[in-house]
Amino acid sequence: MNIQKIKDRQELDQKVPLFPWYVQQFIDYKLPDLSPSTLLEYTRDYEIFFCWLMAEGLTSAKEMKEITLQELEVLHMESIVNYRIYLSTFKKQANAKITISRKLSSLRSLFHYLSQIAEDENFYPLLKRNIMAKVEIKRIHKPKDTAAKLKGKLLEEHELNEFIHYIQEGYGVDIAKNKQAIYAYEINKQRDACITSLILNSGLRVSEVVNLNIEDVDLNNKLVYVYRKGNHDETFKAPVYFREDARPDLVDYMEMRSVRYIAPKREKALFLAVPNGQKEGKRMTKRAMQAMIIKYAKAFGKPYLTIHKLRHSFATDYYLQNDIYKTKEQLGHASTETTEVYAHLTDKTMSDAIERRVNGS
Repeated sequence: MNIQKIKDRQELDQKVPLFPWYVQQFIDYKLPDLSPSTLLEYTRDYEIFFCWLMAEGLTSAKEMKEITLQELEVLHMESIVNYRIYLSTFKKQANAKITISRKLSSLRSLFHYLSQIAEDENFYPLLKRNIMAKVEIKRIHKPKDTAAKLKGKLLEEHELNEFIHYIQEGYGVDIAKNKQAIYAYEINKQRDACITSLILNSGLRVSEVVNLNIEDVDLNNKLVYVYRKGNHDETFKAPVYFREDARPDLVDYMEMRSVRYIAPKREKALFLAVPNGQKEGKRMTKRAMQAMIIKYAKAFGKPYLTIHKLRHSFATDYYLQNDIYKTKEQLGHASTETTEVYAHLTDKTMSDAIERRVNGS
């Protein structure tokens, strides 16, 4: 199990006892099929819903654990509509449409389990009436829509190496007069360039990069072994190839890793950072990697570029030389539907179709 999953499982174990027994039963039912990270998101969604029920007086419970199945059975459609409005207008945390759809889908999964799968001692469904079965959850983002939002916000083919080179040298020139910034940059530039190069030459997710250990890197075969999203076998690390361009950056970083970051032998993480006030290097966090890319992207003149858009940049470039199935495999997508984004980004499908028609006539 990777580092993030271990943390999420610990947090999940702490949160679950706060819920009614039937939610605990649902989580146990889903545990073999879904990752702790996904189930933790479910519990966060349920917490928002149950707290809203209490705030609206739709339950007599004083805490989540006391909310009964009977109180869920008598919810009106009007209540669900009001909850949807609440999610979209809640001032502290207004949710985007896609987030609202996800939160409602989480609820629908729970209600479906209670009404269609779980049984009482007399073999009757735990939930006799399922209000969430009436709720239509529209698909928000189609591949074409996602592609439209990404257009113009990714690195073009010629910019992939330019951005890596900028991190290696150009950024230092731009901040040369800032002594504090240049000091931190000189310490971390090889690491930062290596992370960027690895993503732009493999399409790894940031979580996959964060969880990499030294022994996961096979320089000779240009492979890294990662825990892929959606793989329920938590002992299996999938091999992912990286391009030759990333190998020298990995070699440079790995040669200086233990000395530059004062890494203790027990620390197996590939990418390290030395936290403020500490002497030894520790596994770099997901948030730190994201902030690092944003910093360089702004200076590079691409303020909209994020670490996830580096993955998209690689995928778009990769798709131009390969078919949708190879791209799906490289990126670790569960289905080609997700990978279709890159067909729309490159217009490859349409252009190929036109060429076949012309050549065939």
